[in-house]
Formats: sequence, C-alpha cells, structure tokens
Amino acid sequence: MAERASNQQPGVGAKEPAADGGTPSQRSLAGRSTAGLGVLLGALGVVYGDIGTSPLYALKTVFTLDRSLTPDAPDVFGVISWVFWSIILIVSVKYVIFILRADNEGEGGVMALAALARRALLTISERRAATVLALGALGAALFYGDSVITPAISVLSAVEGLEVISPTLEVVVLPASAVILTLLFAIQRWGTGRVGAVFGPIMLIWFACLGVAGAAEVIRHPNVLAGLSPTYAALFVVDHPMIAFIAMGAVVLSITGAEALYADMGHFGRAPIRRAWFGIVFPALTLNYLGQGALILRAPERRDNPFFLLLPDWAQLPMVVLATVATVIASQSVISGAFSVSREAMRLGFLPHLSIRQTSRFQYGQIYAPGVNWGLFVAVLVVVFAFGSSTNLAAAYGVAVTGTFMITTTLFLVVARARWRWTTWRLALFGFVFGSIELTFFTANLAKVTHGGWLTLLIAIILFTVLLTWRRGAELVTARRIEREGPLPEFIDTLHATNIPWVPGTAVFPHPNKETTPLALRANVAHYHVRHERIVIITGRTANVPHIPWEQRLTIDDLGDPNDGIIHIDALFGFQDATDFPEVLRHAAAHPHAKGINLDLDQISYFVSKITLRCTRQPGMAIWRKRLFIALAHNAASHAEFLHLPEERTIVLSAEVAV
Repeated sequence: MAERASNQQPGVGAKEPAADGGTPSQRSLAGRSTAGLGVLLGALGVVYGDIGTSPLYALKTVFTLDRSLTPDAPDVFGVISWVFWSIILIVSVKYVIFILRADNEGEGGVMALAALARRALLTISERRAATVLALGALGAALFYGDSVITPAISVLSAVEGLEVISPTLEVVVLPASAVILTLLFAIQRWGTGRVGAVFGPIMLIWFACLGVAGAAEVIRHPNVLAGLSPTYAALFVVDHPMIAFIAMGAVVLSITGAEALYADMGHFGRAPIRRAWFGIVFPALTLNYLGQGALILRAPERRDNPFFLLLPDWAQLPMVVLATVATVIASQSVISGAFSVSREAMRLGFLPHLSIRQTSRFQYGQIYAPGVNWGLFVAVLVVVFAFGSSTNLAAAYGVAVTGTFMITTTLFLVVARARWRWTTWRLALFGFVFGSIELTFFTANLAKVTHGGWLTLLIAIILFTVLLTWRRGAELVTARRIEREGPLPEFIDTLHATNIPWVPGTAVFPHPNKETTPLALRANVAHYHVRHERIVIITGRTANVPHIPWEQRLTIDDLGDPNDGIIHIDALFGFQDATDFPEVLRHAAAHPHAKGINLDLDQISYFVSKITLRCTRQPGMAIWRKRLFIALAHNAASHAEFLHLPEERTIVLSAEVAV
C-alpha cells in the first residue's frame, strides 16, 4: 500500500477499492431502491439547483449584454435555438449520458475523472499519467472558482426580483443576500441527504412553476417553437457572427451547473440524476426558455427581466420568494460538489488532511467538510459585496465553467481510449462535437476577463498553485521521511542484536504501512535507550462500504517473530466506522493471533510521529512554494483527534524533515 507521509493520517492509508464489480456505495444504494421517489427528490434538491435557476439570468444577460442584439424573430429564435441545443448537447448528451459513466468508485467530478485517466495511463507512461492528474487539478481549481461565483450570482439574481416589485427595495438586496447565504452555509452540517430531503420538494414546485409559466406564454405564441430548430442557431451565426460570438458568452449561463451535476454524483448515484433530468428538469427548462423568448417577441421592453415579467403581477412577489429559496438550493449543488472534489484531491495527494464528516449511514459520497464550507462562505460574501449585483457578476461567470468543460472532455477522451478502448472515429467525433462547442464558449468568455472574468481566473490560479505545491511538497517530504525511517525489518533486527533493555507496558505507533519504521519508534529507542515490552504498529485503511464487522476488520502480523513482543495490526474501517485506534486495541487483545503478546490495555501509551518541516535551499521547489507548503501543513487536521487517541496517554515525538 502506497504511503503519502505528510498528507495522510498516521496509520491511515488510502481508501480500499471495491473487490467486485460496481462499488459498494453503488450496491448499497441499489439495495435501497435508488430509483425511489425519496432519492430522486433528494437528487433534485441538491444536484439541479444550479442549472435549474439559470432561467433567472441567462436570457436576461444575453439581451442586455450587447444592445446590438435586437428582440426580433431571427435574433430571438437564434438565441433560443443556441440555448436549447447547448442544453441538449452539453448537458443531456455529454454529461448525463456519457460523463456520468465515468465514476471513480462511485465518486464523480473532474478530480475523480483525472484519477481514472491516471490509472489507465500508468502502465503506458508515467509522464502522461502525471500530466492528466495536473490537468484534473486545474479543472478542480476552476470548479472552486465556479463554486464561489454560483452562490453569489444565484442569490443576488433572485433577491433582485424585489426591484421589479418596487425600485425602493434596492437597498435591501445586499443585506438580504448576505443573511440568506449565511443561513445556507450554516445548514451544510446537516449533510446533503437531509438537505436534499428538505430541498427536493421545493425544487419540484420550482420546476413545475418554470414549466407552467413558460407553457402559458408558449400557448399564446406557439410560433416561438420554431426556435427549437438548429437551423436558426446556424443562421444567427451566419447573419451577424460578431454579435453571435458575444452572445455565446451569455448563452453559456444556461448550462452552468452541468459540471456540478457530475461532481455531485457520489451523493446520490447515477440513476436518480438521469431520471430527474429527463423526467423533470429538462422539460421545465425548455418550456421556460421558450416562454421567455415568446415574451421578448411580444413585448421587447420586457427583455431587461423576462423571467419575472413572464408572470402576472399577482404572482411576482410569491415567485420572488420561491426564486430566492430556489437559488439558495442552487448554491447547494456547487457546495456539495466542492466537498466531493476536495476529498478526491486529498485522496490524490493534492490537499493536506482536512476534517471530513460522513453525514450518511449508507452513502459514502455524502460528506461535510467544515473547512471547505466556511472558506467558501467567506469568499462568497466578499464577492457579493465587491460586485454588488448579478449583472456585474455575470461578467465574471463563464470563464471557469467553460474551462472546466474542456478539461472534462479531454480527460474523458483519455479514459474512453485507454480504459474503454474506444475506436479512433468515436474519439474524433466526440472530441469534435463537444470540443468545438466548448472552445467557442470559452473563447467568447475570454472577452469577459477584463470585466470581471479575472476573478474566477485569479481564484483558479491561486488554488491550482496550492494544489500543485502540496503534492510536490508531499512527494519531497515522503521521499526524505522514508529515507529517515528505513526498513522496519532491519530496525527490528537491530533491536534483537543490541539486546536493548525492555520496560513494562505497551507502546502503540500509528503508521501508514509495515514496510518502514515509525519515526516515533526510532526516536523513542534513540533518546531513551529502551524499548517497551510490547510494541504495536497500527495501520488503518478505509473501505467504500458503510460498516465492516470486527471479525473481518483486523489482520495481525507478528512480523516474523512471535516472541519478540512486536506486532503489526492492519485495521480496515467502513466509512461510517470511527477510526478509533483504542477500540482497535480492545478488539485486538481478544484476537487469536495476539494472544501470545498479552496486550495490557491498562498500560498503553500512544506515540505519534510529528513531522516538523524546515525550509532549506535544497532543490525541488522554489523557496516561496516551500513556505506555502509548510503553512498548509501547519493547518492540517489533528492526527491524534482523528484517531481518537486519549490526550493523557499520547506522546508526540517530533522529527525534523528538510524541505
């Protein structure tokens, strides 16, 4: 089992893969009827909030971004056609049909896809494997940028509906948005399962209202259905290519949330996400966009806010309230996605250990990451007050989303070729169709960089630097730590040869493997010139199933000598099992393979290796990156707390490692 010395818990190794076809998390969901209404509503409440609230600002932005776009039939039909076919191709075909197939043990998102691509390429070329992993890190950084913008623009766009009712309410928009966002991030601790159970029925009402409001206008003006023809999208580009190019920068707002859809796959599974999309979300979005297009044709002066003006006066205030709730839910998809992406980044060695709380007894993907949650909250509030309106934020939106789209397409092609053995013509067709559309969107959004798009790029650059710095720093520290640890068999032979004195009691050393020597064990022997009567090295691993019975959890190895008092315990935990090392020892004391060692539970001391990093001018990284790495290491979660070690019997022994 591979070790990542500085970014793993002591004694806690990588997650154990499933042993048979399909992941345990997927099998557990299947056993609980993943197609059931409850799971489908949960997915509706978490996964589709982002793309489901795009009608609030997508067409509004298209027709206000460039006033040279006229509200006549050719332009309106052209925009509607582009929106409709973008949703069809990018969301329905690319993500829902193809990308959702590429799960990494039940998890989705760009980092999970990068892990699949890396695994497929490792036997071919280590350099290519490293390249796709770095590409995944860039995609994750862009997704984090999207996760900051989405809650801000979604909530602002809904609360700004108050201005439609009365312009005097403009002063309420920012403080009300801040309060709503605070409540949103505060409830994340409940977990996506509970949040989805509450949000799902609300989103069902939201999509019903979208469909009814749009259908009412379409019935009055059925000619707008002509906009569904792809010929209008082509004519729109041919007739005025520059205007169409600028409009593409706003049309992409209609498909934001597609990447979050994929990142949230681990929370609910593939089947409920697909059923919710084709059965509820896609029809409602199509009807609403058609309705807004019909309204703009009938009353061009309403193009400044076609969503709310699509409704009769009596329904506008209730819709503002519902839209506000829906946009709070919209933010949920990217927040949950950020949790999943962060855990994948940790598993791949791009982030230090963060506190992760499992919020479901059945589903591995449902988690809460407090540090990620509150970091996003601060960033979102700063963006809300800095930009002040959804219109200003729309300029910042799109660059990160389209960049992530292209990275996902690239990584998917790698997986399809190396893992699924797609033929060349299938790869070329997929790459041409989706790559050309996404490249157009990305290029169109580059024009926004000077008008706010710089924000998401800045966030992405900072986080990409952090991800690469941690991984490179961890590689350097791991290599130097392993060098200092040395092989465990050689160390045990040395203990036998020197006849070092024994002292009563049991010394427990959490350690990621049984191949190298825990630094705390070396330090203990070097400083005190004694060894404990019983020495226990524990390695913990986490499997992708909820629980593992104790009779299947422990593997005990006497390391070649049953009489020297030294054993290694390999403990396999389910994701709902507490990583409680004292409890491991209580069960190990009764294990048949440990009877000869006579574990005395009343005389146990825990020795934790603490790595003290020292910045040097050794080659490997620039000095400023080494200092960043050390700062990140200082803020990693507590190892002793994670392992449930009793504070009064835990000794932390430091060992200095040069970076």
